Formats: sequence, structure tokens, C-alpha cells
Amino acid sequence: MPRQYPIERYRDIGIIAHIDAGKTTVTERVLFYTGISHKIGEVHDGQAIMDWMEQERERGITITAAATTCFWTPFGKERTKANEYRINIIDTPGHIDFTAEVQRSLRVLDGAVVVFDGVAGVEPQSETVWRQADRFSVPRICFINKMDRIGASFEKSLESIWQKLSPNAVALQIPIGAEEKLEGVIDLLEMKALKFEGDFGQIVREEEIPDNLLKKAKDYNPPTTLRGEKYSSLLEEAKMWRARLVEKIAAEDEKLLEKFLAKQEISVEELRKVLRKAVLDYKLIPVFCGAALRNKGIQPLLDGVVYYLPSPIDLPPVRGIDPKTGKEIEREASDEKPFSALAFKIAADPYVGTLTYFRVYSGSLTRGSYLLNSTTGEKERIGRILRMYAAEREEVSEIFAGDIAATVGLKATSTGHTLCDEAHPIILEKITFPEPVISIRIEPKTKQDQEKMSLALRRLAEEDPTFKVKGDLETGETIISGMGELHLEIIADRMRREFKVEGNVGKPQVAYKETIKGEAEAEGKYIRQSGGRGQYGHVFLRVKPKERGQGFEFVDAIKGGIIPKEFIPAVAKGVKEALEKGIIAGYPMVDMEVTLYDGSFHEVDSSEIAFKIAGSVALQGASKKAKPILLEPIMRLEVIVPSEFFGDTIGDLSARRGKIEETKDRLNLKVIDAKVPLAEMFGYATALRSLTEGRGTFTMEFDHYEEVPNNIAQEIIEGKRK
Repeated sequence: MPRQYPIERYRDIGIIAHIDAGKTTVTERVLFYTGISHKIGEVHDGQAIMDWMEQERERGITITAAATTCFWTPFGKERTKANEYRINIIDTPGHIDFTAEVQRSLRVLDGAVVVFDGVAGVEPQSETVWRQADRFSVPRICFINKMDRIGASFEKSLESIWQKLSPNAVALQIPIGAEEKLEGVIDLLEMKALKFEGDFGQIVREEEIPDNLLKKAKDYNPPTTLRGEKYSSLLEEAKMWRARLVEKIAAEDEKLLEKFLAKQEISVEELRKVLRKAVLDYKLIPVFCGAALRNKGIQPLLDGVVYYLPSPIDLPPVRGIDPKTGKEIEREASDEKPFSALAFKIAADPYVGTLTYFRVYSGSLTRGSYLLNSTTGEKERIGRILRMYAAEREEVSEIFAGDIAATVGLKATSTGHTLCDEAHPIILEKITFPEPVISIRIEPKTKQDQEKMSLALRRLAEEDPTFKVKGDLETGETIISGMGELHLEIIADRMRREFKVEGNVGKPQVAYKETIKGEAEAEGKYIRQSGGRGQYGHVFLRVKPKERGQGFEFVDAIKGGIIPKEFIPAVAKGVKEALEKGIIAGYPMVDMEVTLYDGSFHEVDSSEIAFKIAGSVALQGASKKAKPILLEPIMRLEVIVPSEFFGDTIGDLSARRGKIEETKDRLNLKVIDAKVPLAEMFGYATALRSLTEGRGTFTMEFDHYEEVPNNIAQEIIEGKRK
């Protein structure tokens, strides 16, 4: 089956944002206008196509990233296959507990649409997803949504993007009216007014920009710029915005700059071409606006995706490591190159089994082929290739570079693994995920559930890299860890519904960590003599702290074969096991460097097990002398409350050991930014509701680990803390 769309007309994009900015609503409109759905699904009715899980529909939030494919012809062009673009979209969650979904999606996408709430502007998780997009160098465009809400301000939202995210954001549109008077948008490149008509805003009408005086403030709400200027007409305002836009674009190209300085006319085509290049180089970020719920502004946004976001061939070739030589190699986005793809998501599907989502970077793949999983070295057979439309799927016989697809029944492939041509192996860069910050104990309700529960937890852990399961050997209990209370609540709910397993769930526990503040050395000996062959292991270790977040490093400083090479990995293993158990309260130790610098061995009695035990003993001895401390997760918190509850909310946060960083006004609300230990935040949703008569809201995300104050550390160590 030949390729239906040339690769330059592919767009692999993600829709990312803070929770509740309207990502899924935007995606639903996109599916409607591109003809994929014939009815608009609403999140608040639990009918959104992209929110297909029961838990998503009940809660009205996105939990899992859903992938879909649609087709779009830019406005003003004839709807023929020759003018059509294939857009692969991933709608990601906004809730920070599901950050892994955003991270793995951004890793395989070429461009992103960042959605903002027109009232709130940049919110905490807008910053988080923006930083994640920065990490993967993803070109992006912005959409300021909810311009129809009371208090919506295009200017203030744009100002918050300039201040908090990037000074390179440029407005390509301004709204016509605001709040309930929102009529449409002005396209600043074409200098046309766009109105959206029909029951679903599906008819876009181009008009001349009205040159009327804005006399009736109550009818139009005259825009005031941040400099306090007032305009006599909408046309005058649009001209000012366009002049700024043209100046910004012209600055990115020498020829255009000469024309601009000589006051020559610059065509829309020239501006669009230079703007596209600037977006791909991440020098400019176009900003669109509208109101997705009222079906205003989505079609021009789709044009923006096509005009400014990259196709797979606009980006540098993907890089990876040759597993045979260890050297860096590149793969261009071409069907003729050897096949390479990255598995970015594993999903348990009740009908077809385990689905593996992957992004094809180079080459093509036909059904029935064999591939190499270069991360594990195992072969995999591709039995079925599925193109996904949220929860629906379509079987295809072949896929090509730039495609996002899924396959069923891969045995040894998990998130972040590379699938490639056996004859031309490559290992693509893995996806790294944050460590869990919260744990709960879980046990099956009946003996019969025991087997089913371990299977369910294993399947869910394969699917979600931020969800971890481990057994507590001392108590025989199972401990599950995740990114937040909601994350673990959804896991328990899915276990009950999808795997029919009932479990008793304990209270949430904080994932504390241990580390050291000083340097120390210690000797570890393990000598046993018991008739016949004995055991002999003897090492000296030095420990010192590393910067927060740098992890553990084992340094082999043995010279002259004092300890034979074959025993050194055993010492490292013993050290790692001791780190897992901790020193003061049984929590894993992090952020330290352990150096093996001396020791001795016995010709006959030395063994790997003896050196492993000696390594463990020495690590414990050295750590106890190196001022061990407890670390706790600190969360970044944004609380929004009506002004009259401001004092009580601040008082409550202080009582929870919170540090207030900033307070801001938003209409008649107060916005509080704070850093608070996770240990103090359990049950905060209920507490905030009762403090504010149910009108306060908050969002919380992990920020960093910090030392626990002495008095509280003592309570944790003695096990007094509930």
C-alpha cells in the first residue's frame, strides 16, 4: 500500500495545558471540524471522544493521553486530497499526577499547541508543560481559550506568557469583543475579521475590519493596551498590533528587514514563510485566541498548525546509539532509510490485550514483519498494525516515517524501548520519568484475589512508568507508589473495574528519602570459617554527599588489583542494596557518591557473596558517621480563593509548614503561590472546601526534596507520625 500523504504534509502534534484550560474541548472541536466526528462531545456531559475511560468521563478530566488522526485543508484552499494535511494529535492530561503522559507524548511529537485560560493566563502547570516542551525542543503555538468568560483578557494573558514563559510570543490574532460580546477574531496577517456562524460555528465568514468608532463601551468593551492607550476604532487597534507583528517577523530575516526599513510592502506569503522558519527554530511563538466551547477560533488554529508547526522532515534527523559500536548515529525521516521507532506508551485494552503505541522516525513497516527491540536485544513480530482514533481503531497493512500507530501482543517491549530493523540496529534516547512521591499499602480482600491483584498491578505498572509496586518483606504487604493521591485513587479504581479485583487500601504515606551531609570512611569485613571452604570479603569505602537530585554514583578507585576486578560489581551490588534499605528510618538513600578505595582478598575463600556483604556493611558504617538526614518532598501549590477567605487560607498554609512565595489578585479572587511539604497536604481538598464554603480551588505539583526539620524527623524515625 503506497503512502497516501507525502511526509511534508504530516503534522504530529500534542495539545498541552494546565488542568481545566480546555484542551479536550479544543481537541473535540478539531475532530468535529476535520470531519472525524459528526457530533461535538462535551467534557461536562461526559461525552468527549478523547476522554474515553470511565474515570475520565466521571471526573471530567483527562487521565491518559489519547491519540487520534484527522485531516485538514487550510482555509481558502479547495478541499482536495492534494491540499489536505494529515494531523496526528495526542490530547494530554493537565493534572500533574499524570505528568508521565505529557512527558512521553512530548518526546515523540514534532510540535505542540499550548492552551491557556483567557481569565487565568499562565498557571503553574502551564509552566511545567512548557518546561517539558523546552526539554524536548518542541516548536509550539499558543491558543488563548475561554475569551468568552467574564474577566477574560487577551492582553493580560499575553502579558503573562511574555513574563513567565517567553518574550518571543507574537499575537497573530486579536479578539473582536470580549466576554459575552466575543464575536470573532481578527487575522493580523491577512487583516481580515473572521466571524463564526452556523449552529457549531462551522462557517467562517471573512469580513473587512470595521472602522467604526468604539463609542458604546457597554456594547464593545474598548480594548486598552498595556500602555493605557485607547483606540478610536477596531481597525486602528488591529493596525498597531500588525505593525508590532511585522516588525518581529522582519527581524528574523535580513532581506525582509531591508524591505521593512525601506517601508516597502511585504506580502502575506513572505511573512508566513519567515514566521514558519522562526517557529521551527523556536525564535517566535504565534499566539491565537478564541472560545472553543462557543466554537470560535478553532479553524484558524488548525491553519496555524499546518502553516507553522513542523512536518517530520523539517526537524533534524533523530539521533541514537549504535549498540554494536557505541557511537552516535542519525536517522533521517525518510521511508527509504532503515526502520526505527520509539515505543512511548503501553496500554491494557480490554478487547485486544496489550497495546503498544509507537512513533515511526524512519523507514516503513508492513504487517507480519520481525523487528529487533534494540533496548532488550529481543526479536518481536508485528502481527497487527492499528491506527488509533481515541478508543476506536483501524487496521492498516503498512505504516511510514512520521506515523504514530499501535500494535498488539509485543512480549518484551515497554515504554521508552526502541524497535528497529535487525540489520541496522539503533537505540534511541530513552524517556526519563520523575520518581513517585507518595505510597500506600494495598492488600487483596480475599485469598482468591491475591493472584489476580499481583497480575493487575503488574499490568498497570507496565503501562505507567511513574507507578511502582514493591513488596515489604518484613510485613508481607504490597506497597504501591505514585505521583499523588488522585493517581493512586485512579489505579485502585481501575484495578476494581478493569481487573475485577477488590483491595483494601491503606492511608497514603510520603515517599521520604535519606541522604548524608558529611564525608566519612568505613571498613567492611565478612569472614566466616566453617570447615572446608570459608568466606572472605574485605573493603574500605568513602562516602560523600552530592547535589540534590544528582542521584547515586559508585566510583571504583582500586589500584594494582588489591581486589580482583570480578569482585567489584559484587561490592557495588551490596552498596546498592544497603542504599535501598536506608540507615535511619528505612527509606532509600539518594544523592551520594560511594568510592571503593581499598580492601583485601583471600586466594581461596573470597567470593562474590562475601564482597557483596562486606560492601553493604561498609556502606552502613560510613553513612552512620556522615551525618545522615531525612529528606521530604516539597510541593509547589497554587490556591485560588475569594478575597474574604484570604486570611484564613494563609493561616492554614502557615500551620502546614507552608512558605508563601507570592500573592496576586485576579478579579475578586486571591491567588496564593506557596511551597508546602507533601506530608502536611493530605486531606487538603476537604480542608480548603470547609475554609472557603466550597469556593476555593488548588493545584499542586512536586517541586523538590528538602531536609526534614529535626523535631519532625525524630517523630518519623520513632514511627510516631501517622
